[in-house]
Amino acid sequence: MLAYIVRRLLLIIPTLFGILLINFLIIQAAPGGPVEQMIANLEGFEGSATSRVSGGGGEVASGGNYRGAQGLDPDIIKEIEKMYGFDKPAHERFWLMIKGYLQFDFGDSFFRDAKVTDLILEKMPVSISLGLWTTLITYLISIPLGIRKAIRHGSAFDIWTSSLIIVGYAIPGFLLAILLIVVFAGGSYLDWFPLRGLTSNNFDQMSTWEQIGDYFWHLVLPIFAMVVGSFATLTMLTKNCFLDEIGKQYVTTARAKGLSESRVLYGHVFRNAMLLIIAGFPSALISIFFTGSLLIEVIFSLDGLGLLGFEAAINRDYPVMFGTLFIFTLLGLVVKLIGDITYTLVDPRIDFDSREG
Repeated sequence: MLAYIVRRLLLIIPTLFGILLINFLIIQAAPGGPVEQMIANLEGFEGSATSRVSGGGGEVASGGNYRGAQGLDPDIIKEIEKMYGFDKPAHERFWLMIKGYLQFDFGDSFFRDAKVTDLILEKMPVSISLGLWTTLITYLISIPLGIRKAIRHGSAFDIWTSSLIIVGYAIPGFLLAILLIVVFAGGSYLDWFPLRGLTSNNFDQMSTWEQIGDYFWHLVLPIFAMVVGSFATLTMLTKNCFLDEIGKQYVTTARAKGLSESRVLYGHVFRNAMLLIIAGFPSALISIFFTGSLLIEVIFSLDGLGLLGFEAAINRDYPVMFGTLFIFTLLGLVVKLIGDITYTLVDPRIDFDSREG
């Protein structure tokens, strides 16, 4: 097991390198880089810098090179390129970026006047709050519900709970979030919950218990909007895994030995049925952390990592884009490894060394 973990950790290095390289090459072909945006701003254009800059008689190339500008001094253009590091060839910029990442130095944001590391640390609590509580609540409800549905398969309970979770799955999270704001956050009806932010303005003046209550009070609506659509997949996966295991021969044998239904279910079936569910945990957690919460962050004015990465992509803030990509990828690979290790905790019969052999 130790050898397997070491190999997986070593494999993270080329995987990270490959992902960063592919995305770097894609970015080089994308129009509207920071140099073009700065030139457009200096020439007084308010629109997107991805289009041709025609006011000075020149145009912006998609590869990041500005081809002539009659209204802008070429020396100024060179200074802008130097300021953003575009005075160096692409391969040199990539290697400088990799050298910095080896020391977890992601550089400075082009437009926020702050270090990328500081920005990520600043936004991390919001994403951790949304991802952690959403994942925890989803698993605490979906797994027992899926087990119950498997035990009572075909009953009225199974049918109406399936109907409810499918309806919840069909409602987009952002649409439900808007509905919750309209109904419960002072939109048109009730004013029970705060509309924006993770804490109140006077949070620092509250006592410890008041701070805890205020924190969870702000989380109620966004977490509810994210959780409702998350039940269906995990609940049905749990149910189907248990149904598949319940029909196997070893369950019949255990019942024939006189074991109670609870002992058969949780002593034998549970360990085998949970393997597939555990396998999907890392991807579900990372998805909720960094992608599933984007629209929720926007709607509830929660300034987290999802919103940070989205704004960086729109503004072509390359240091923030690649810094968040590096962090997201690294966390995803590490969590995936943790999921594999958890396999052995649930079922010690699994041997990764013999599987690879």
